[in-house]
Amino acid sequence: MMMDKLTQKSQEALQAAQELARACSHQELDGPHLALVLARQADTIVPKLLQRAGADLAALENDLKAELDRRAQVEGVSGSDVFLSRDLKHAFDRAAKEAKDLGDEFLSAEHLLLGLLECGGALKKIWANHGVKRAVLLEKMEDVRGSQRVTDANPEDKFEALEKYGKDLTALAREGKIDPVIGRNDEIRRVMQVLTRRTKNNPVLIGEPGVGKTAIAEGLARRVVSGDVPESLKDKRIVAMDLGAMIAGAKYRGEFEDRLKAFLKEVTAAEGQIVLFIDELHTIVGAGNAEGSADAANMLKPQLARG
Repeated sequence: MMMDKLTQKSQEALQAAQELARACSHQELDGPHLALVLARQADTIVPKLLQRAGADLAALENDLKAELDRRAQVEGVSGSDVFLSRDLKHAFDRAAKEAKDLGDEFLSAEHLLLGLLECGGALKKIWANHGVKRAVLLEKMEDVRGSQRVTDANPEDKFEALEKYGKDLTALAREGKIDPVIGRNDEIRRVMQVLTRRTKNNPVLIGEPGVGKTAIAEGLARRVVSGDVPESLKDKRIVAMDLGAMIAGAKYRGEFEDRLKAFLKEVTAAEGQIVLFIDELHTIVGAGNAEGSADAANMLKPQLARG
C-alpha cells in the first residue's frame, strides 16, 4: 500500500481502525474495523453516501460493533502487533482500482468504502442487510462530488462547495426565514434592472454599515420566490457567498484558492441559474492572498467581466 497516495482523511481512518483493533484486542485489522471508522468519520462524505444509499447509520454501526464483539480476543495486543487481513488488503487493491477508474490521483475515504464492498464473510452480509450497493454508491458519489476529482490529499473541502460556502437566500425566503424588507423597493427594482442587462450586469451596493445593503439582496430573494421579478430572473437562486467560512481553516498555501475555484465552478455549472451575492465586497481584496497565489478579487474578476 502506498501511504503517500492516501488522502489525509484516509490515513486518519486507517490509523483509527488500527487503534480500534488494538482496543478490541484483535490482532488482525479487518474490513469491519475500517468500515465502522468510515461510517463515523463525519468530516468525509462517507456517512452522507451511506445515508443517501438508504442505510440507517445507527443500525449499521450497531451491526458492525456486534460483529467485532464476536471476534476472538488476544491478550496484550499492541499497535505494532496488528496486521492487515487478506480481505482488507484486497479491499485496498480494489479501492486503488476504483480511484484509477474515476480519474482520481489519491485514495480518499469514498474509494476505501467502495473497496470494502468487495470484502467477503460477515461484512458482505452486513452490506447486503443494509442495502448498500456499489452502483447506488457510485450514483450518490456523482451527486456529491459533481465534476470534482481527487487531485490532492485534502479533497473534502472542494466537494459540495456551494452548499458549504454559500447561503441560498431564496431557499431561506421560501421557508419564511427572511423578514419582509421595508422601504427598499426603489433599490430592489434598480438591482433587478441591472441584473437583467445583457452586459455590465453586476450591481454594487454602496452605503454605510447597517443601512440595509444585505437586506436588499434578501428582499430580491423574497421577490424571486413570490414571482414578482422580470421573466429573466424567475426561478433563479440568490446565493450569498460566505467568505469567512471559505477562509476558515485554510492553513496551507493554495487551500483557500482551491475552495474558491470549486465554489465558482459549481456556480458556473448552474448555467446562469445562480445570482451570486458577495457581502462585504471590499473584503475580497487580498483575501486568501499568499506568496505565489492569487487573491479572491483576481480570481473573481474574469467571472464578473463575463457577467
